[in-house]
Amino acid sequence: MRLTGLLPIIAGAMLMSNLPALAAQPSAAQKEAFYAVCMGIAQDATLCGCKADAAMTLIDERFMDLVIGSMKGTKSPPAADYDAYNTYVAKSNQICKPNY
Repeated sequence: MRLTGLLPIIAGAMLMSNLPALAAQPSAAQKEAFYAVCMGIAQDATLCGCKADAAMTLIDERFMDLVIGSMKGTKSPPAADYDAYNTYVAKSNQICKPNY
């Protein structure tokens, strides 16, 4: 059996292992809030649209609240979520800012 076809799947699974386990998908309202906060920070519609779309597939509803609060400066990730938060940021940057 050739493993070369499995390598991207295995690598993706390893990368995603530090992200929170997905429960409920973020809501459309959360996506809109994420985009609005991002635009207030970055003023880059392309980047903020990409980041909002990526968040919908990378994190769950609870974690989206944490990310939005962090972007607003009103919440910090609890210690138990540091690794997952940093992994989310890295993965979303990899998707939306590949040369970052």
